[in-house]
Amino acid sequence: MIDNAEERVSKFYNTVGWEEEGEITEDAKRFEDLREHAKGYVSKCRLRVLRHIPDKGVNILDMASGPIQYKEYLEYSKNFKKRYCVDLSSGALEKAKNRIGDHGVFLHGSFFNIPMEENFFDCAVSLHTIYHIDKNKQEEAIRKLIYVTKPGKPVIIVYSNPNTFLSFRLLRRVKSILKKPEKKRKQEEDRSLYFYAHPIEWWNRFSDIASVKILPWRSFDSGKQKRLIPNNKIGRKMFDVLFNLEERFPDFFVKHFQYPMIILIKGKS
Repeated sequence: MIDNAEERVSKFYNTVGWEEEGEITEDAKRFEDLREHAKGYVSKCRLRVLRHIPDKGVNILDMASGPIQYKEYLEYSKNFKKRYCVDLSSGALEKAKNRIGDHGVFLHGSFFNIPMEENFFDCAVSLHTIYHIDKNKQEEAIRKLIYVTKPGKPVIIVYSNPNTFLSFRLLRRVKSILKKPEKKRKQEEDRSLYFYAHPIEWWNRFSDIASVKILPWRSFDSGKQKRLIPNNKIGRKMFDVLFNLEERFPDFFVKHFQYPMIILIKGKS
């Protein structure tokens, strides 16, 4: 059993995480909704990040970039000269390099250990990464992201809400009883990838150095999404309605649903 959070994440993504079957990674199979009628909704959620990325800049930081596995992710750096990809997996960085070539700078290792200049980046993004960092080191990682980003520029983080309406204790108990044995085994396997999410209010601690804005990124994790919304035309309509509701009532969806997007604008000195 590996105790260190970063070692656990590194082991997962340097062994099975970025293995591919066809063009689909193990990470995508486990953690994404790849169904045909979910594609439009999932794509629009990924592109929500792009709304908060500056229209132009020189350098953008992609912290835990992986292989830049979705086409929407490529859009994030299209108006920047260089995309700095940081990752624990050398294999992921090699695949990222195959995708963006000389547009990228590829840094292998722990984000904590890689020296970076203050006020160097015009934007920083980190998707589904911070909650895989040890709970006691997450603040350090975020403050470093802010430190290396220029004043007035955004740090954009996709995180997880531990207090969704589907995470109430009674519902968790019912789901545990109904869960099939093979699903329980799969859940145990996934626990090898460290996960800890602080409550939404935790993000207010960064208001000393940045403005803090929180918006919905997506309402459900892939498992719940696949159970709740069918893969048919009715499901596609449900996704359209869900996306529009997220747009109209952002505060409600941030508070009660799964994935918030945190936008930290570094204060101007």
